[in-house]
Amino acid sequence: MQRTLRRRLAIHIAIRLLVATVLLGAAVIVELRVPGALPVDPLFFLVGLTYAVSLGFIGSLRFVDRMGWLTDVHFAIDSILVSAAVFVTGGVESLFVILYMLPIVAASSVQFRRGGLQLAILNISLFVGVVVVQYLATNGHLELPLSSLLRTDLPSVNVAQFTVALNAFGFFAVALLSGTLAERARVGEAQLEQAAEEIADLQAFNQFVLDNLLSGLATADADHRLLTLNRSAMVITGREGALPIGQSVIDVLQLPPAFSADLAQDLARARSKRMDYNYRLPRGGTIDIGLSVAALPLPDGSRGYLYTFQDVTDIKRFEQSARRQQHLVAVGEMAAGIAHEIRNPLASMSGSMQMLRQELPLTADQAQLMDIVLKESERLNQTIKSLLAYARPQRFSLQTLDLRSIVQETSLLLRNSPDVHDRHDVDVASADRAVMVDADESQIRQIIWNLATNGLRAMPHGGCLRLSALSEQGADGRTAILLVEDEGVGIPTDEVDSIFQPFRGSFGTGTGLGLAIVHRIVTDRGGHIDVRPRAGGGTVFRVSFPESADSPAARHAS
Repeated sequence: MQRTLRRRLAIHIAIRLLVATVLLGAAVIVELRVPGALPVDPLFFLVGLTYAVSLGFIGSLRFVDRMGWLTDVHFAIDSILVSAAVFVTGGVESLFVILYMLPIVAASSVQFRRGGLQLAILNISLFVGVVVVQYLATNGHLELPLSSLLRTDLPSVNVAQFTVALNAFGFFAVALLSGTLAERARVGEAQLEQAAEEIADLQAFNQFVLDNLLSGLATADADHRLLTLNRSAMVITGREGALPIGQSVIDVLQLPPAFSADLAQDLARARSKRMDYNYRLPRGGTIDIGLSVAALPLPDGSRGYLYTFQDVTDIKRFEQSARRQQHLVAVGEMAAGIAHEIRNPLASMSGSMQMLRQELPLTADQAQLMDIVLKESERLNQTIKSLLAYARPQRFSLQTLDLRSIVQETSLLLRNSPDVHDRHDVDVASADRAVMVDADESQIRQIIWNLATNGLRAMPHGGCLRLSALSEQGADGRTAILLVEDEGVGIPTDEVDSIFQPFRGSFGTGTGLGLAIVHRIVTDRGGHIDVRPRAGGGTVFRVSFPESADSPAARHAS
């Protein structure tokens, strides 16, 4: 507010100097054309005095915020200078009476209606005083140093009174009009400032909402040049630094050519167009993006495009996991029924074969064939047992177990198992403190055994198998982690999602149900199993369970 006052006063000082300069120039021109028509010397003196007063006011501008009366003095001196100019140029008949209007308008613009009316009263008083002094001096009732400058052929008193009254009315009219306009301008300015603040707040709020959207948001013009990009879009696309404004949105978002080729025609038939695709991150790796695009009317009347997109990698993984779980449940139910129907006839057949082998005289070839039948029957029986173990809900007894000790004990059994030969190494790495889980011990051992034997079979030419029991702090609490790493042949990327399906064994041994049983146990216990390639070759199986509340780490965190 004070800055506005100082700025307006500075403008009025500049206007005063301009008016004084114009008067000076006009006086010089009149004097050159009609010598003696104006009292040039006093007028030059007043112009010079105006310059001096203006310079003084310029120096006092910095004090107006602390001394408000300086503003009144500023306009009062203006009126006094105008009165002096009117006095020396004819008084009641002076052509400069109109200059009284300028201080009134200036006061109204700074102090509004109050200032205009206040200065109008002062100007009327000064003008009346000038006229009275002029008539008294002309009639000899008053002696003045500058009496020689006064005109002797003055109009009658009635004309003078009429002139004064007319000018007084004009002063009041100008004060009311300029004050009213100034008041309206002040209200309009306040409303404009309030509207500007509201618009700024709304823009800031809109930008805050856009920047905190979980979805990426981008806009582009009709030529697919990028106009805006919110913060989530930068995070999702892995971009850093300056916004790629003006670049092709097709290149920035890596849109497939087939999607963007007929985009305008497609949006003319439908409100939006959607697709899912793979996006290559600048730092490496890929994510799944779900993107929708709709037509966007632009302020210039043209039509652009509005892109909204999300990172759906986790959603895709959860959907795949859910589909796999549904598939496994269906296969398990079917397997349980088949196993039940096969097991009893198989047991009868196997018992009958054993009795026949013992009671019938058989040749060597016949005895060998009979042994093959019995051996295959036993193998089929083991497969059925695995099917039932996978398909049926297992009984379990929850205990608070230290995952490290189970890993250590299982590693000892692995080193003496037939799957381990001289070129195999079994290493164990565990956390410094106990990693406690609430689980069934036999199921945990089965998980470790199945994953470990699968890793050993993936290394037919040898390698190192590493078992680890760790504890990690996550957003939902501490998690117990079991890692099984091998240096084997690895798993093709297109087969990762299917390795937990039954009968997917690829090593020529076993029933092909080991990983399916592991997946069933882990998911039934509320855990999660993840498979990823190992740097340098091989595979890493990562099994996570919620850590027990009785673990030292959990107690320390609480």
